[in-house]
Amino acid sequence: MARFYANENFPLPVVEELRRLGHDVLTIQETGQAGHSMSDEAVMAFAFQEKRILLTYNRKHFIRFHNQQYDHCGIVACTVDMNFFGLAHRIHQSIEKQENSERVLIRVNRPSA
Repeated sequence: MARFYANENFPLPVVEELRRLGHDVLTIQETGQAGHSMSDEAVMAFAFQEKRILLTYNRKHFIRFHNQQYDHCGIVACTVDMNFFGLAHRIHQSIEKQENSERVLIRVNRPSA
């Protein structure tokens, strides 16, 4: 299973469902960094240092980092989806398809109605 690092605005119910599915998910809150206005660069560096795939709703910035060749262990950029259970399962399915997440950008979008 995957090792994830959930960015500050990433919903806890999605984190909890990913854990139930067997993934190792660390949240920014659990590191004591929540509310400290960590830069996106610092978030990316921490995830890389900890060898974790970044989970984020902040698609614009992290996709830009990916395109600028920042070192990372993978980025899962999601659209906002209030169906937390469904989002967790789409993330799970997307990551299961990857043989190696190193430097991979995975986009998980909300299904169209």
